[in-house]
Amino acid sequence: MADRSLPDPFGGVTDGAADAALGARIREYRLMRRMSLRALGEAAQASPGFLSQLERGQVNCSIGMLRRIAVALGLTVADLFDQDGRPGPRVVRRADRPMLHTAPGSRKLLISQRPLSHLEVYAGEFDPGASTGDDAYTHGDSQEILLVISGAVRVELDGRAHDLEAGDSIEYRSSVPHRVVNGHEEPAEILWIISPPTPD
Repeated sequence: MADRSLPDPFGGVTDGAADAALGARIREYRLMRRMSLRALGEAAQASPGFLSQLERGQVNCSIGMLRRIAVALGLTVADLFDQDGRPGPRVVRRADRPMLHTAPGSRKLLISQRPLSHLEVYAGEFDPGASTGDDAYTHGDSQEILLVISGAVRVELDGRAHDLEAGDSIEYRSSVPHRVVNGHEEPAEILWIISPPTPD
């Protein structure tokens, strides 16, 4: 699997130092997400032994493999090659929050900036009668906290309903099927806080 002259995504050629730096970043992100080599290997379709060598800079791999590793870690390939892994404070204005595709009448906006490290934070806005969708959903197996900022929502966890008002919160595993519904006549705003980040 080793190929010491594999082109990198930016048109250069990898060398021993670049391999070591890339491997160290992969290991750092894997540990941030509390993933074992086996778990990352299963998600990225790679053997734990190969990933261990990759993290130590002893081998490199194809861009296709790097893409699978990045997806498993909730990153992009560019994130893996980012030399500035520890940026300073980053201000995000409310109007500049990236918006994700959601169900009609609701908006999900990213607050934590990519590449995600220890936390994944989203703001959710729900018009009266809106929800996260008709079906409950899951993502990974992380700690997730939902905090109601304004209004009121119903949080359905594995078929059980929990009614929350402004200032209330609920904590659960992201692997538990969950759904949020605003059944009231006023808009609602919530925060989702997830640790470690889960793949998209």
